[in-house]
Amino acid sequence: MWMAGYAGRTAPASGTESPLCARAVALRRAESPRVRAVTVSLDLVGIDAELAARVKKALADRHGLAEAEVALACSHTHCGPVVGSTLRSMYPLDDGMRERSRAYADFLVGEVDLAVGEALSRLKPCSLSWHEGNCGFAVNRRANKEAEVVAIRQAGKPLAGPVDHRVPAIAARTPEGRLIAVLFGYACHATTLSFDKWCADYPGFASEALEKSNPGAVCAFIAGCGADQNPLPRRTVALAKAYGDQLAESVSTALSRPGKSLGAQLSVALVRAPLPLEAAPSKEELEKQASGKEKYIASRARNLLADLASGKTMPVDYSFPVQAWRLGDHTLVFLGGEVVVDYSLRLGREITGPAWVAAYSNDVMAYIPSRRVLKEGGYEGASSMIYYGLPASWREGVEETLVDAVREAAKRVGATVSSR
Repeated sequence: MWMAGYAGRTAPASGTESPLCARAVALRRAESPRVRAVTVSLDLVGIDAELAARVKKALADRHGLAEAEVALACSHTHCGPVVGSTLRSMYPLDDGMRERSRAYADFLVGEVDLAVGEALSRLKPCSLSWHEGNCGFAVNRRANKEAEVVAIRQAGKPLAGPVDHRVPAIAARTPEGRLIAVLFGYACHATTLSFDKWCADYPGFASEALEKSNPGAVCAFIAGCGADQNPLPRRTVALAKAYGDQLAESVSTALSRPGKSLGAQLSVALVRAPLPLEAAPSKEELEKQASGKEKYIASRARNLLADLASGKTMPVDYSFPVQAWRLGDHTLVFLGGEVVVDYSLRLGREITGPAWVAAYSNDVMAYIPSRRVLKEGGYEGASSMIYYGLPASWREGVEETLVDAVREAAKRVGATVSSR
């Protein structure tokens, strides 16, 4: 199959460096068994809204899970397969490769269903606790040149740009104190590797290390708002494993200290934010682009023309998923898309009580710039939309529209977001 994440690849995968996994963790309130929350951590660059809907419908039909009760969290590894329409303008797929991608999506629905079914069948009494560590390998890629990072660090100088080095973790332990599950996260791209082998990159190596040191526990990674963050330096398996070990050690150290009990409260909510888009090109403009020399612009134009031919209209906004869970007085927010770090820093300050803001969840449709990044432009602010196939960049007001939706979701689960 073709590999997802990089435009420069010229051939399908040639082998496997590490397995790609779906890890499911299920929660249920003891006093109210009908209230459940299930996370599925996927070693994929992303899934689109259509595939997410298929997965959630299968889980609703088989297990009675509501849409808001299921969070599909992608690690964003760039060494996984192309699935569905995510980054649809990037890949030079022939009919055979497209069919393999469709078949893999069918396979994935079944695998997630199996994983969730197993998790639900193994529910047992547990206590939940909140922990937080720190890990420092993420670098703001917009503010630092990759070739200069090592020298800057060796000189003891600070790197430029905002980062979020927090490592949030939620631990589930049996009444006897045995760890049976942990959800953990970090705000950094899973782009250590760019070769032609399947690999879960540093998130997968971190999960494997934690599961090795905690036999029988499921240790699932949930990516943070790391769209403008890279692991640097990179490009070797040794570095990917080292970053995974660093992250696992950060989680282990945090879990070794007393955490904060999350209590028995569990509530879930899902809302949609209409993120505004700039005006789409006209049909005539698309036809001109489709015959142009810029291959990714041409690829996007052909896809959009096919949409028009099928009766679709060019969107003026995008229905963006915002999911919130409340565990005790702690809040988890799952955002779709590739969200820049400004959002986790802002929402971490504004949500009342401790909060964990994740991204790459439920629908990875584009980069999500903050007001600052949108104004600055560049890849995350504008040109990345070409590869994702959206007709235009986001319009002014995208940050406030998203934050307003987070406020609404937080309100529904009993938390609040202040205006600052």
